[in-house]
Amino acid sequence: GVVRGGGYEVGLIYSCDGDADGDVAIGMTLPAPGWPVAGEMPGWVENAVNAVPGVAGTTVTMSFDPPWDMGRMSDEARLALNMF
Repeated sequence: GVVRGGGYEVGLIYSCDGDADGDVAIGMTLPAPGWPVAGEMPGWVENAVNAVPGVAGTTVTMSFDPPWDMGRMSDEARLALNMF
């Protein structure tokens, strides 16, 4: 879905960098530190990226700086979540 599978869609993923060895580093945030899936979201992202052919390993780093806001969401995500 848009929320679980599309961190980019809702603006939660700030950066994604990979190296020649297949190691991927992802920087992401959540709408709030107490968001209900805060503990699970990094694992979902890590599992999804590790499933991509050629990826050897993934490191997900959580940050709340800069803070997330709805302006980071794609138009598609806003429509899907009825947030216009």
